[in-house]
Amino acid sequence: MVRTPSADDEIFELRLARSAVDLFPMLEALYGAREDYPAFRASLLKTLRKGWADRPADLKRLDLQRDLEPDWFQRPGMAGYVFYIDRFNGTLQGVLDKLDYLEDLGVTYVHLMPCLKPRSGDSDGGYSVMDYRQINPAFGTMADFEAVSAALRARGMSLCVDLVLNHTAKEHAWAKKAAKGDPKYQDYYLMFDNPDLPNLYEQTLVEVFPDNAPGNFTHYPEIGKWVWTTFNEHQWDLNWANPAVFLEIVEVMLFLANRGVDVLRLDAVAFMWKRLGTRCQSEPEVHMLLQALRACSRIASAAVIHLEEAIVSPGEMLPYLGRGKHDGKEGNLAYHNSLMVQFWSALATRDTRLMTHVLATHFPDRLTNATYATYIRCHDDIGWAVTDEDAAAVGLSGHAHRNFLSDFYEGSFPGTFARGALFQVNEETGDKRISGSFASLAGIETDPDLATQRILMGHALIAAWGGIPLIYMGDELALPNDEGYLTVPEHAHDSRWIHRPRMDWPLAEARHQAESPSAQVFRGTKAILARRRATEALHAAHPIRVVPTGIDALFAFQRLAPTGTLLGLFNFTERWQHLPEQIARTLGATQLHDALSGTPVLPHHGQIALPPYARVWLT
Repeated sequence: MVRTPSADDEIFELRLARSAVDLFPMLEALYGAREDYPAFRASLLKTLRKGWADRPADLKRLDLQRDLEPDWFQRPGMAGYVFYIDRFNGTLQGVLDKLDYLEDLGVTYVHLMPCLKPRSGDSDGGYSVMDYRQINPAFGTMADFEAVSAALRARGMSLCVDLVLNHTAKEHAWAKKAAKGDPKYQDYYLMFDNPDLPNLYEQTLVEVFPDNAPGNFTHYPEIGKWVWTTFNEHQWDLNWANPAVFLEIVEVMLFLANRGVDVLRLDAVAFMWKRLGTRCQSEPEVHMLLQALRACSRIASAAVIHLEEAIVSPGEMLPYLGRGKHDGKEGNLAYHNSLMVQFWSALATRDTRLMTHVLATHFPDRLTNATYATYIRCHDDIGWAVTDEDAAAVGLSGHAHRNFLSDFYEGSFPGTFARGALFQVNEETGDKRISGSFASLAGIETDPDLATQRILMGHALIAAWGGIPLIYMGDELALPNDEGYLTVPEHAHDSRWIHRPRMDWPLAEARHQAESPSAQVFRGTKAILARRRATEALHAAHPIRVVPTGIDALFAFQRLAPTGTLLGLFNFTERWQHLPEQIARTLGATQLHDALSGTPVLPHHGQIALPPYARVWLT
């Protein structure tokens, strides 16, 4: 008897046909010359079919819904919240207990920081994963994880988790087999019999953690190998030139998708492909791999989108959202690192010329099937990604400006309001990165009132830019630095833990009654997200255009919606500024209505008065 294809079978075949053109040309370019390519291709199709067959019915319905609403993640109702589970409320059950809080804030996207099973001890904050299919037992079980994903889905919230693509922990089952001499699994990693090739590679590689993990290779005398370890000795880089690695990761992606994950945050993607004589970052094959991985998700779990973590220069970052042959086919989301860096730069200098130049020059007014994850702070350090060329364009020395920013936000520059900490000082290059919470870098210890306004201006900026604004846990309550990390042995060497405090739940419980800076920031942030939801002009597909105002203190951009222009205005100083009414009208704000406050803006003597750290969404 011939089996009649089911509706599910037909849907799979339709999605396979839709994405085949995005998938197979990439795989053929990467692996087509290998003898095992036909077997690999057959195995991949089998994996995709099994992933689809195993997908729960409610998630298949979500696949269909998002196929019909492909802009779901670009809509202004999207707003994200990012946290470490243990710092937020201990466990996955603790997350369930606090969903009312997230809903109150206006969150529709929840990023659980690394929650897959890490190695014990130092795990690079959870990014040294030893099992992709288990949850960190300190947080709960996979059943607990699925309960959280279901509860979020019931509230209209999307779930994001980290999937580390560049490396595994050396305790991962693959690595253990490789260490025992299994040639199949040794080919999963980049292992060398002598230091000759590692020494050649090192000539052009950069050190990510020069203080505590110098170099990019580790020698293991007990196994007679030099292993590529870009980030830490315990993180072994995967060999993506081996198609078996691609197949393994696709299986993991579909496993997580079928547990209810909506957004896969693909970690450390820039480092995935190695080429002698280069930095081994953002090589062309990286984009082929990422396009192929996205195609696999679109075939077997169409509701899932990809956030590609590439904290690189603007020209290097944009291809992760698709450029050239990858346009509209690669990442759905990528971090807008430049917006974050330029926010802090303009805040320190009280001058938006560099910010205006960088954001107007290097970024397109819209993206295809993709958008930005916008943020002011995250779990990581701040690297001052300001090029010498961009600095020179506004009359600055790049080297001097980067040093100034490090000094200012460390708190050593005369007159600074900030209180941060240095991270990974590179004496050879002079590179000094910065750690610190949003509130402490904004001056909560030195001037709480002005710091409150700086924080709210930052949240209003990322909410209006377009994309998904991400609020890092505690920033909505203006939580300061946590110096307690210095007493924790596995954290003390890493100043990034200064801005990873534990959630202050008593402070959060008082958010609607108190008049503290913390309560003001919460209520202000909640209002910003509510106004964002109500402002259709902030849909990420509408073009954005950075525009000069002639006033160095002000940063401005237009959101060019079919219903009319929205003009974002931001005062980066603690002084009142005045914008001629005619300039605002010329830039499209013909009604002079503030969509953020919901009130009209009344000019005085032909001038729009903007108080310190003002944020206005003029229509």
